[in-house]
Amino acid sequence: MDATPRQPLNVLIADDEPLARERLRRLVEALPDYRVCGEAEDGDGTLARVAELNPDILLLDIRMPGLDGMETAARLSRLAHPPALIFCTAYDHYAIQAFEVQATAYLVKPVRKEALAEALARAGRLNRVQQQTAGAKPTGGGDQLAVRTYRGTVLIDLADVRYCEADHKYVTIHHTGGDTVSDFTLKELEARYPRHLLRIHRNTLVGVRHVAALERTRDGQHRLRLRDSSQCLAVSRRHAGAVRQWLQNHQPG
Repeated sequence: MDATPRQPLNVLIADDEPLARERLRRLVEALPDYRVCGEAEDGDGTLARVAELNPDILLLDIRMPGLDGMETAARLSRLAHPPALIFCTAYDHYAIQAFEVQATAYLVKPVRKEALAEALARAGRLNRVQQQTAGAKPTGGGDQLAVRTYRGTVLIDLADVRYCEADHKYVTIHHTGGDTVSDFTLKELEARYPRHLLRIHRNTLVGVRHVAALERTRDGQHRLRLRDSSQCLAVSRRHAGAVRQWLQNHQPG
């Protein structure tokens, strides 16, 4: 039998009331198998913190300014590996909607310690089963990209990013769900997500999961062919050697 102790699960608390966050933090930290990894006070902040911290469990209020808890949960549910979700709210009439966004539990404030412990245990079991069936969840954050847009914060799985293209002062992120304009720079994205994004041109980063092959045209130019697509991206002469080396190091087998 493996006697190695399990690591505590990371819990993110999202509530617009500081006293409510403080109370939930005390309750969580009184339990041995969980640790609070961060807090957020609105929906956009919650999405950004999920992308940054990659929590195992999210304690989420519903009535928050701006993006409310239900819309936040709906956006999180589109991720490949969302945190297990527990609603903590003063209102009891959102329970059906909570089920629709795949919440693990629905707790009405004031949250009782016993009810929270039971909900966390259920969420923890669900999270560990998901990791075993879908592959271990990466740790340390960096699994999603939080992009602020005019419609609010959009969360994009980095595995879904096909390529990022700079045009003047904006960068367009082309992903499997569409195109999203961001105010990130390519330099910021390259430095923050080196496992996911590869520089191929001064104006372009490519998502490494979508790289198929490096090709050379008749006129001596290099281009990168993407998986599951006829699309090819220009590779600059400066970056062609690094791209070739990356492909050699990541050939299957």
